[in-house]
Amino acid sequence: MKRFIFYCLMALSLMMFACSNKTSTPVLTPHEGFVQVKGGKIWYRVWGTGEGVPIVMIHGGPGFTSYYLTPLADSLSKERTVIVFDQLGCGRSDQLTDTSLMNMQAHVDQVSALLKALKIETFDLYGHSFGTMLATDFYLQHPENIRSIVLASPCLRVANWISDADTLMMQLPPNVATVLQNFRKGDKQDSLELANALTLYYNSFYNRKQPLSPYVDSSLRLQSLQVYRHMWGPEEFVANGNLKDYNRMPDLSTIKVPVLFTTGQYDAARPSTVKSYQQLVKGAVFEEIPDAGHSTMTDHIEADLKVLRAFWKKL
Repeated sequence: MKRFIFYCLMALSLMMFACSNKTSTPVLTPHEGFVQVKGGKIWYRVWGTGEGVPIVMIHGGPGFTSYYLTPLADSLSKERTVIVFDQLGCGRSDQLTDTSLMNMQAHVDQVSALLKALKIETFDLYGHSFGTMLATDFYLQHPENIRSIVLASPCLRVANWISDADTLMMQLPPNVATVLQNFRKGDKQDSLELANALTLYYNSFYNRKQPLSPYVDSSLRLQSLQVYRHMWGPEEFVANGNLKDYNRMPDLSTIKVPVLFTTGQYDAARPSTVKSYQQLVKGAVFEEIPDAGHSTMTDHIEADLKVLRAFWKKL
């Protein structure tokens, strides 16, 4: 009897010791909220059951809002915890008029504030379009808790993006390409002719699936054009904002976590350019989403989800 009591006490002691030394990871329950950052409050939403390593998703733009990521987040949250947020100035976050906060460092700080507020430790980072620029810069400053990175339709050197836009324009009818190039030069254009040229350009390389998804429509309606124009420019193929010299190609070789690069078959982030990025990251994976433009998550969500799940499953 004494020996039995002794072994019971030993077992209890070992259990208490193990519990006291186990790192406490908070369970994230589904909810929405706001986090205070410099310049205002950013809106966020936690999806899912709180199981697994959470996915932190960063939307494009700058200033485009996270609405268009809803199809991805909704589907993935049935298996994982997913966190989305609207960057300051757009969507459900506070509006932003202070141009001193319209820069990359302020956006990196927003991500840091969100992770701190939610007490997120290990996580998978997903960025799309401008979100890949922000995800890359965040990793370069804060690599410690990131398990993996998805760079979807990436822009990692703005000069490449503009060069690719020239290539894409040449695939359109000559009169349309001329209108777009003249707009870039600042030449006056017939408003209807310009509107038609822009529609054809974006329908060919950005949102091929028509009519527009209501999620893309909501992002367009609640985007911050002030943030977009200050940081990027007037249109996707004209970059004259403070990101115009952005280039992280020299830093890609320093990434030490698994990376997945994705792009649409007809993406503004051209597959050949995205492959050139992938080749700079040791062990990185490249996947092309067929029949999709820049909005792979609305143009061909089934294929998009398939490559994402396959990548994360290997982790």
